[in-house]
Amino acid sequence: MNKAARPSQQLWQDDFAIAVFEGLSRTPKSIPCRYFYDARGSELFEQITDLPEYYPTRAEIALLEAHAPEMADLAGPGRCLIEFGSGSSRKTDILLRALPALSAYVPVDISATALADAAQRLARQFPELRVWPLHGDFNGALNINLPSALSGAKRLGFFPGSTIGNFTQGEAVTFLRRARTLLGKNSAFIVGADLEKDRNVLLRAYDDSAGVTAAFNLNLLRRINRDLDADFDIAGFAHLALYNEDAGCIEMHLQSLHPQTVNVAGARFHFQAGETIHTENSHKYTVAGFQAMAQAAGWDVRQVWTGPERLFSVHYLVPSGL
Repeated sequence: MNKAARPSQQLWQDDFAIAVFEGLSRTPKSIPCRYFYDARGSELFEQITDLPEYYPTRAEIALLEAHAPEMADLAGPGRCLIEFGSGSSRKTDILLRALPALSAYVPVDISATALADAAQRLARQFPELRVWPLHGDFNGALNINLPSALSGAKRLGFFPGSTIGNFTQGEAVTFLRRARTLLGKNSAFIVGADLEKDRNVLLRAYDDSAGVTAAFNLNLLRRINRDLDADFDIAGFAHLALYNEDAGCIEMHLQSLHPQTVNVAGARFHFQAGETIHTENSHKYTVAGFQAMAQAAGWDVRQVWTGPERLFSVHYLVPSGL
């Protein structure tokens, strides 16, 4: 049982501290995957996207490169492009080159470092484009407040990388519904979603031979040690990737290799040998399953692209009734 004293008053005001304290206090233990992305976590994730086993990035980029002109035709000119969870904005380059006369690009990300780096790079690469970075959690109480000059621009949302797979189905519907409200009635939304496939392909993608995904997962403990005055023994935990066939998702965990007690911000948490911290879900969809979820959130599917191998899907959504 955890002997959990509330963290120090100063840390208790921090969202990260609250999420870690509450996540380690519950059974089973879990921490939201959005906290992977400190500066080192963002760097490691970019390395993951280049791994031979990690197909999603390559498959999605291929779809965007092949079909960005069609997306641009559907979107029309003068859109304000708003990207949720922009990270390095690597995929955004493809859309920015294809979209006609954008009014602005608004990258939204929880990592201030990744956001600043991407915004500066894109401002250099597209000097005529207004770049309006927004630091925040797109899954929280986010408001997209644009300058008055952009208030009338039609919004085009962009949510690549199958990040939507990190949510449960209920959470995904809630996010899609919130995005519909944020983007407005004349908006459109381009969403990437990973597709169901052989479990061995999935497991290799989330447990690579070079150990980069393991380092990415374990970096969460390093961040807790650094930011929350904790004493996790990093060598006492191991990366674990599982395929939950019933839920249709990959699960990532950090597994305790032996019984141990960890101190975090004034609280003590006990781990049994084999006990895990659940750090991420990555749901995989059928095309029909994703579209049903989008429709439940008030979106109609205007177009979908999957490619010949059907590894990945990109959906162009518009608000229902348009």
